[in-house]
Amino acid sequence: MTEDDAAPAAASESNSRNLLMRVLVAAVLIPLAVAIAYAGGWLWTALVTAAAIGLFVEWLAVVGLAGAVALAIRGGVALALGGICFAVGRIDAALIVLAIGFVAVGSTAPDRRGWAAAGFCYAAAAEIASVLLRLDPVKGFAALIFLLLIVWVTDSGGYFAGRGIGGPKLWPQVSPKKTWAGAVGGFAASLAVACGFAAFDLGRTVPLLVAAAILSVASQLGDLFESAVKRRFGVKDSSHIIPGHGGLMDRLDGFVAAVVLAALFGFLRGGADGVGRGLMVW
Repeated sequence: MTEDDAAPAAASESNSRNLLMRVLVAAVLIPLAVAIAYAGGWLWTALVTAAAIGLFVEWLAVVGLAGAVALAIRGGVALALGGICFAVGRIDAALIVLAIGFVAVGSTAPDRRGWAAAGFCYAAAAEIASVLLRLDPVKGFAALIFLLLIVWVTDSGGYFAGRGIGGPKLWPQVSPKKTWAGAVGGFAASLAVACGFAAFDLGRTVPLLVAAAILSVASQLGDLFESAVKRRFGVKDSSHIIPGHGGLMDRLDGFVAAVVLAALFGFLRGGADGVGRGLMVW
């Protein structure tokens, strides 16, 4: 085998190992996430809060503030206190604590204050939306699973359709590997999720299809947004905390965008204690 032949073979083997690692990690993390989502309550809030703190810390690292330990602690404490308030049912107190945290982070960052504040807002929005979506005692779990499945199949469908079909790139300046075929494949997979929910009488078909379509696009835009931030600062992965997947930002970028949009829409229709119903019931 010549050197020219060896390079593609090595790359193919590396891609196969990476795919295997992604599948194995997903096989562990997905059932765990679903089980905690089903349990809801303080357990789900604790998971969401830990993820939000991780997102904030990774964001600081991406934008060049990895050494700002005091800033990370201030933001992390605010997110943790917000999570505790959510866990005891004090939504109002949680929002106040997070607002104070936003001001504290934005005003005390040693550098790039706008980016630091944006990172805290990103993490806090993910925390608030994730808690409120599951809070609904009637439709919270169904709404959360609906959202998670859409994000997961959009990502997986895009990955396999993009690799299998190829073709024109979606936005090569930001994400060189993403293709239009992958975007369409992920979008189509999300519609299949909506049809499945409708088949099991978990919602009306047309509204679920519309919701799935919008959330799938939001998930893909969230992915591109995170890629744009990383490219702005010359970073490949937000971290390496999840084998085969990179960091929390790499794994949750689409989820953050989709859950914030879903929670906002559900809140407008169902109020703070009916976000799940607002998303799922028409």
